[in-house]
Amino acid sequence: MHTPLALHDTLPASADKPLVEAFYDSATGSIQYVVVCPVTRACAIIDPVLDFDEKSGSIATRNADAILDYIRKQGLQVAWILDTHPHADHFSASFYLKTQTGAPMGIGDHVTAVQSLWRDIYNWPDFPADGSQWDRLFKSGDSFQIGNLEVNVILSPGHTPASITYLIGNAVFVHDTLFMPDSGTARADFPGGNAALLWQSIQTLLTLPDETRVFTGHDYPPVGRQASWESTIGEQKRHNIHVTGKTESDFIALRHKRDSGLPLPHLLLPALQVNINAGQLPPPEDNQRHYLKIPIGAFPGAVW
Repeated sequence: MHTPLALHDTLPASADKPLVEAFYDSATGSIQYVVVCPVTRACAIIDPVLDFDEKSGSIATRNADAILDYIRKQGLQVAWILDTHPHADHFSASFYLKTQTGAPMGIGDHVTAVQSLWRDIYNWPDFPADGSQWDRLFKSGDSFQIGNLEVNVILSPGHTPASITYLIGNAVFVHDTLFMPDSGTARADFPGGNAALLWQSIQTLLTLPDETRVFTGHDYPPVGRQASWESTIGEQKRHNIHVTGKTESDFIALRHKRDSGLPLPHLLLPALQVNINAGQLPPPEDNQRHYLKIPIGAFPGAVW
């Protein structure tokens, strides 16, 4: 589902008001973003999805190609391809988009902790868990440019140790930290996840101005509501069902109880081996075919 914005009909040209175009993938509930500097028409792609059909083992680039088509039609120049963390519920299209645009890929520097965890799970002793698959590893507090837009990086651990937030002018891209207010927050039970850290990350985000636009990376809408992905910090403070009126201990108890009843995402095991490798498939074998590795029994006690 995607309804293109007309750039000239959105926010006025300003160094603190990026234009944001969303691309929703209903198969995974993922939202991908193109963030545009309205002055220079430079843009960044955030958390792009590589299509994967687990029934047939097929890969496609429909989501990524729709983004590229939009960029071409709008006359934009891709400055960055950004991930907020290694995803557990979809494959990343970052590497594919780099091959098509030449733009550098970036992610938070704590990705190395996630790589180390999953290198052990997949029994890949030779896998380089040093983040070298990306062009830049961002530290918390780093800043960089998308045209005239300044991007500030905020470490937001909890969902994963590597999760970061991109603050771009009056917009903040939080992915699996805050969901829409009626959906709450992300789970914190994946390897390296931590509910207390997630609470602290959320509290940091809630210190931003109330009018800051919040763009989440997933939406799993309640019955009767269409998929949605934009709120504000003020709305999150007032209405988030996992945060509003809660203490830290309330939140941790809520998250532990909720997470204990959730099955793992159905793409977790195939996706992580691609996503800790910046969206690159494992090398082809001697028959020129790629293979994904599924560790058996790595999550004893997981909800089926």
